[in-house]
Amino acid sequence: MKRLKSCLPALVLICICANAFTDELRFTIIHTNDEHASIIPSLYSDYHSEYENPSAGGYARLAALVRHTREVKAASGEPVLVLSAGDFLGGTPFSWLTLEGEVPEIELMHRIGYDAAVIGNHEFDYGPDILASYFRQAGYPDAHARTALLLSNSVIPEGHPLNDIKLQDIYVKELENGLTVGIFGLIGKDAVQVAPYAEPVAFRSQEETAREMVSLLENAGADVIILLSHSGVDEDRELARLVPGIDVIIGGHCHTLLETPVREGKTIIVQAGSYLSHAGYLELAYHPTAGELRIANDEVSRPFVIPLGSSLAEDPEILFAVGEIIEKLNILAADMTRQQFTDISAVVAHSDFTVTNRPILQESPFGNFVTDAMRFIGEEVTGEPVHLAVQANGMLRGSIVPGSMPWSQGEVSFYDLASLVGLGSGPDGKAGYPLVSIYLTGTEIRRVLEVSLLLSELMGDTYFLQVSGIRTVYDPGRAVLLTVPFAGIPVPTTRAVLNASFYTGSGIQPAGEGSYRSLPRKDDTLYHVISDYYLIAFLPMVGELLPSLTIELKDRYGNPVTSREAPIIYQDGQELKLWEAVVEYAASLPRDSSGMPRIPPYYRETAGRLVEKQTIPLIIWPILALALLITGTVLLVRVVRRKRKRIQGTQQAASIRR
Repeated sequence: MKRLKSCLPALVLICICANAFTDELRFTIIHTNDEHASIIPSLYSDYHSEYENPSAGGYARLAALVRHTREVKAASGEPVLVLSAGDFLGGTPFSWLTLEGEVPEIELMHRIGYDAAVIGNHEFDYGPDILASYFRQAGYPDAHARTALLLSNSVIPEGHPLNDIKLQDIYVKELENGLTVGIFGLIGKDAVQVAPYAEPVAFRSQEETAREMVSLLENAGADVIILLSHSGVDEDRELARLVPGIDVIIGGHCHTLLETPVREGKTIIVQAGSYLSHAGYLELAYHPTAGELRIANDEVSRPFVIPLGSSLAEDPEILFAVGEIIEKLNILAADMTRQQFTDISAVVAHSDFTVTNRPILQESPFGNFVTDAMRFIGEEVTGEPVHLAVQANGMLRGSIVPGSMPWSQGEVSFYDLASLVGLGSGPDGKAGYPLVSIYLTGTEIRRVLEVSLLLSELMGDTYFLQVSGIRTVYDPGRAVLLTVPFAGIPVPTTRAVLNASFYTGSGIQPAGEGSYRSLPRKDDTLYHVISDYYLIAFLPMVGELLPSLTIELKDRYGNPVTSREAPIIYQDGQELKLWEAVVEYAASLPRDSSGMPRIPPYYRETAGRLVEKQTIPLIIWPILALALLITGTVLLVRVVRRKRKRIQGTQQAASIRR
């Protein structure tokens, strides 16, 4: 009896806990973000649905996971939500179909059963007018009943066609088990900065909007409040600290694979990488009486992110729909390449290695490959020697990964290449940013290099420039002298570039010293530069804020370029696109014994074009000068005081003698 009495408290506790868990309302969220039109798995060369292969992603695999999860959870009456944190457009050539009036991404999301999605920065790649047409073609505003599109902090001008789509501020859904879930969506500060074509759409404060939406959802009776955030993990954590009441943040934008959720107070933050390589899987349990939400995943058997690899079967219905979309893209690719490539799976070149893209504020082999393509193809088409080609890391979407399976050993397909540099469009309304031919003075070229270091230091890797035709030694620590206290205003130095030298030889720049000519700080000579339509919109803007970094785009005669359209390069009467130059360059490489172009070993590693060197920080010199000034002042004061004492002593002695 005594033993039984001693066990009673534990038994009561077990019963209470069991009852608590019995009263819980459970639901599951499958979430994705930054899908970037990854309709088929990555590594097209390795993608054969009937074989095991290392390719990852694709909507058919995601659909199979969603269907299976819903079937399993239905047995226990547990609802399943499918959500996207934005950037489902922009990236692969499938997004090119948007400009042809097709809507493959959102149609597949409807078929898979996405409940809601937030609009990210890449949804605006073709401008808000095209985005409005895209959604209208997909059946909106009526289609909100299938997949709600959220952008709670958007400010759309009156009369703009995007108003007709009626993007949602909040979405409230009562689940089958009686739980009410409220969802809102935000685009973050960094995402807004890299969405230049969103104008005239503007965006409200994320914090103020979040407070307002949380209040609206609470008043609407939401038990659980979910934010679909296209902002990045750092901004998500900051918002969770500032705005109470957000239970879950499904994040995107920074392409982070969070293998376990991040906690910020009571807020659960998750993100599932990018390009549909993984799907996020979050099981949650809500206790109505306590009003508390907890994570219910078993991390061993039910991890927080599930790889969408070849071990997952593909949903037959979605696979058939994907096949139809591929056929449409094949027709478009054939038209855009003047029938050179009639199949996106066509092999362009071979490679024995991965041409890596390392987006960490440094030179990359893929950056060298792309800028070489711009320089050589630009020179060939314009007929003028090109001294420099520049491209921003934000435009480089990955690495060249050759096929690794027996049937695709070393193959690099048209789709693989075009997916890496296929963003945007030109004035012709066709997919891809066109190359531009401009002229700058040597002084301005050094300013371009300074702008690259300044912007990347302040705003991240997106603005770091890869180069061809020049060798630069730089110290990123010298880009900013100091930040003004309290105001948070950085003071640039324009002295981060220690040395810059033009390559004077022919062909690919050697990995060693090679033939170089130093570029002085003051040089009025005009040099031919190849860039792209997107980048030249940014370069002159810095000079508007910092006159010491003024850059004026010019033609070959030194006349100012009066419009962005004027310097566009045309080939056979069509805009020469960045992706087109990269594909042409790959196809022009020396052929191997099989007759196929092969990427040379040169691109296996970096080539010393951008050399980082640490020097004494510039802030040290004003500090030393101040220290010397203070020291000199102190010494001077001491000398003066001693002199005064000596004079006073002499005067006193004279007085005594008198």
